[in-house]
Amino acid sequence: MGISDWPLSERPRERLLDHGARVLADAELLAICLRTGMAGKSAVELARDLIGEFGSVRALLSASARDLAAKRGLGNAKAAQLLASMELARRSLGEEIKAQDALASPQAVRDYLRLILGRNDREVFVALMLDAQHRVKATEELFHGTLTQTSVYPREVVKCALRHNAAALIFAQNHPYTTYVIVYNSLYNIVMAIIPIFVPATMNRAS
Repeated sequence: MGISDWPLSERPRERLLDHGARVLADAELLAICLRTGMAGKSAVELARDLIGEFGSVRALLSASARDLAAKRGLGNAKAAQLLASMELARRSLGEEIKAQDALASPQAVRDYLRLILGRNDREVFVALMLDAQHRVKATEELFHGTLTQTSVYPREVVKCALRHNAAALIFAQNHPYTTYVIVYNSLYNIVMAIIPIFVPATMNRAS
């Protein structure tokens, strides 16, 4: 039986409008994003099956377009709907984090990095450009790699920092298909690239 045959008080969309999204189960929320089910299954039943197949809502929403489209009952159109919904949520959260006073704790930095790097399927080196109060001025994906490695050119990192007039920097690199990102732990080359840029300027001012 399709959702259109359910009593109004039990339909996910109507329940969301009447009572808010918080009262809906994961499968009901996903069903609203999917809009329709498939032959023999309502949108809610399809959503429940998909969550079960992927193991969790997070795993489902982190899946690639190809993996989503390959699932029976989805296809390209529904996969695109899910990816678009996830991207809008990601951008909204990113704006919210940027609007906060500062990245004032390691946890705040980790949350922000997971947000911006979580869906990458290759290694990415990013730089967060901060102002004097440690608020995010800009986030730059400076270098892209393969599934296992990426190359970083220190002078390009320095140029980016100067372009944004950053007062502080956070460097990070993701690890595809894992649940974490790391703060970049090899700053020696970056420091050595900064020295020849800033030392001549200092000498010129001294003379």
